[in-house]
Amino acid sequence: MQLAEDTVKQGFKGYNNYGAWLRKKYDGQRVFKVIVDGGFTCPNRDGSKGYGGCTYCNVDSFTPTVSRSTPNLREQVVRGIERARNGNKADKFIIYFQPNTNTYAPTHYLKMMYDEALSVDPENTVGLSIGTRPDCIDAEKIALLESYTDRFDVDLEMGMESIYNDTLNQINRGCSHEDLLNALKLVENSKLDICVHTIFGFPWESHEMMLKYADEINRHPQIKFVKFHHLHIVEGSVMGVKYKREPFKLFSLPEYTDFLCELLPLVRADVVVQRLFGLSDRELLIAPNWQLKKSEIQHYIDSAILARGVIQGSAL
Repeated sequence: MQLAEDTVKQGFKGYNNYGAWLRKKYDGQRVFKVIVDGGFTCPNRDGSKGYGGCTYCNVDSFTPTVSRSTPNLREQVVRGIERARNGNKADKFIIYFQPNTNTYAPTHYLKMMYDEALSVDPENTVGLSIGTRPDCIDAEKIALLESYTDRFDVDLEMGMESIYNDTLNQINRGCSHEDLLNALKLVENSKLDICVHTIFGFPWESHEMMLKYADEINRHPQIKFVKFHHLHIVEGSVMGVKYKREPFKLFSLPEYTDFLCELLPLVRADVVVQRLFGLSDRELLIAPNWQLKKSEIQHYIDSAILARGVIQGSAL
């Protein structure tokens, strides 16, 4: 295990990790994402498709406090860049529209928002990242995002969450897996970098069902990035209320690490892993509470992956 820990410290990992990908792409410069809240909502929150949002979701659980308390978009970007530059010694920045559905508005309005965020520090901004739902993507919005690719790297992050429609229905997702497939069809030959986000650990999905996510990712060559999250229960969510009333099985850290060690060899080696787990603010987290900082969880998982000789894509 000590050898694995030393290897982690040297920066080597058994999977195609985003940090190393960024360093290579940008010639060793430190590139950080600046999260901004554009004030968007979701179609299953505003009544278009439903109310209450996804049952696991409290939007505050994945939005930095400073973004929630700073309504002005330009000020969010300015402060975010300052924090990344002063606190993390960042050289370059990716503007990341993360909370809610960041293509859920008329195209002319989206352009105004994206233009403003990208204009704050254009010399040091290298990318634009847009988090959204697959049912809020169309050809016009893809064309808008592609219009930025001559100046920035642009990635479109879509919530796949689960590959099973039964799960999507149970979590009040308001869209189907077919919506994702349709969106992926639209970007088959796009200049955009496509990222999909998944959640593992819904209690009604078996171990074998979750491993099948890899097959679905592999069969779409336009998927360049993935974000893997374990299911965590947060305050202010429908699932949080249900969990407090009747707790259900969630991943422990060793169990989730075991799962990732099985999953990664099944994932195409060229897919860049942006995240292996998700973590909400401690004051919002109900369960599972692994009693570790984010960096400690990352180190635990990375060390285990190396200690076991896990190599992404090795089982294909």
